[in-house]
Amino acid sequence: MGLLDFEFLGVTNENLKDKNWDSVILVCENLNWDAAFNSDLAYLKPAVVDALKIDKEVASAPSTFYFKDKLINFMVFAQAGPVNLEYEDSRKFADATVAAVKRALSAGCKRPLIVCPGSFSFDSYAMVISLAALEACYVPIEIREDVPARAKKVDALGFYIGKYGESLIDKAVVSNVEALECGRIVARDIGGSDPERMAAKNVEEYVKKVFNDGSVTVEVESDIKVLEKKYPLMAAVNRAASHIPRHQGRVITLEYIPKGEIKSTFMLVGKGVTYDTGGADVKAGGVMAGMHRDKCGSAAVAGFLKTVSVLKPQGIKVVGKMSMVRNSIGADSYVADEIITSAAGVRVRVGNTDAEGRMAMADPLHHTSVQALKEVEPHLMTIATLTGHAIRAVGPAYTLVLDNGPARKKRFAQLIQENGEKLADPFEISTIRREDYKFIEGPSEYEDILQCNNLPSSGTPRGHQFPAAFLIKTSGLDKHGLGSEKPLCYSHFDIAGSSGPFPGIPTGSPIVALAKTVGLI
Repeated sequence: MGLLDFEFLGVTNENLKDKNWDSVILVCENLNWDAAFNSDLAYLKPAVVDALKIDKEVASAPSTFYFKDKLINFMVFAQAGPVNLEYEDSRKFADATVAAVKRALSAGCKRPLIVCPGSFSFDSYAMVISLAALEACYVPIEIREDVPARAKKVDALGFYIGKYGESLIDKAVVSNVEALECGRIVARDIGGSDPERMAAKNVEEYVKKVFNDGSVTVEVESDIKVLEKKYPLMAAVNRAASHIPRHQGRVITLEYIPKGEIKSTFMLVGKGVTYDTGGADVKAGGVMAGMHRDKCGSAAVAGFLKTVSVLKPQGIKVVGKMSMVRNSIGADSYVADEIITSAAGVRVRVGNTDAEGRMAMADPLHHTSVQALKEVEPHLMTIATLTGHAIRAVGPAYTLVLDNGPARKKRFAQLIQENGEKLADPFEISTIRREDYKFIEGPSEYEDILQCNNLPSSGTPRGHQFPAAFLIKTSGLDKHGLGSEKPLCYSHFDIAGSSGPFPGIPTGSPIVALAKTVGLI
């Protein structure tokens, strides 16, 4: 399944003139670079220097320039400025690049060449800038399918790094970026599409097409009786939707096994709530809009596996489970006060049907943890747009990561935060505390665990931390913590903020930072 439907090219001095570029997008940190970094493009810097003499805004917003009788006669200039300040990071370059590319596209450009001359204060600038440019070129799948005239924004996108008179384009960067963007396209397609286009059944069909080359195996469990037996908590969420075939839930398992020796195993479980009405605890007051985006966790799992399938890393095994379910309202809705026994044998009292994400992931996480005991160096993860509290706590741009004891001992959260900082995919670190386990203790002898209180997470202290404790206890992972005979590393990602704005395009977070952290790039 082709995902990048245009040429993405690393350009050298030798082939600079080959592709008939219709525009230059000049992205730089500052103007301290030799105007003659390439003789064919030497005219770019003097034009910017002259413009700055009369318009300071040129340094802070995308600006357009027109040239006569030059190699490329239209330029968009974006100066991002330094990132070595205490309060800045690589997102400054990503933001500047996205704005500049969108400006070129709005002018009608179809073959832009991104030029990055001079030195930069961080090493990963080429990847950050090129990923941002590709992000600006994304077209939603509904548009690609239904509006052919708008199915493609560019015909070709070039990337040229000029420094000291030479082209320093790195082919490895281009191939890594292309693989990452393929993964982000899958994540955006699934996560951003409306609740009918990417209802659970349609997600299954889409995923099978994405992995039709056989590099990743796809297994689907959709029989209601199987779901009820194997994933009882997820099946409870599925009840109201299960009577409508196109909304029937399913668990989609993706697996990549490398050739040769396996040195590490990464096992991901994603929340794939195709639409979240809140269930019986309905989302009232106009807050239901945008809930088709509650599937971005599973979307990220599929996207990550797509990146893996393109790069085909050696020594790394990856397993992903997409828990696809719709939290509908109906006569068969699950309700607060129900007591349901999880796959791990834990009795769970439902406190709020709008806390369906943890219900959808807990049983797949249990089965994944059982499998993990047989794997080489396993690390389990859950990825979910889980709580409004995550956004309230750290804002709309960050993924929150929480490690269990074994993962914390390896400082996984610190590592992915460091990588995210470099690659414009930022993380904040939270800690699972004893108060979180205390919060979910069953309040009576009827149950072992309380799923949730009956307040919004955004109005609950530690509203994004205690759900991680719920997942650990309900899946049985608490038996594999520090001090156990078989400790398992586990990290929970809450992407409620980092998955992207609504209305708007999903970001594909945390695919980029995760790929770097596990050694794909």
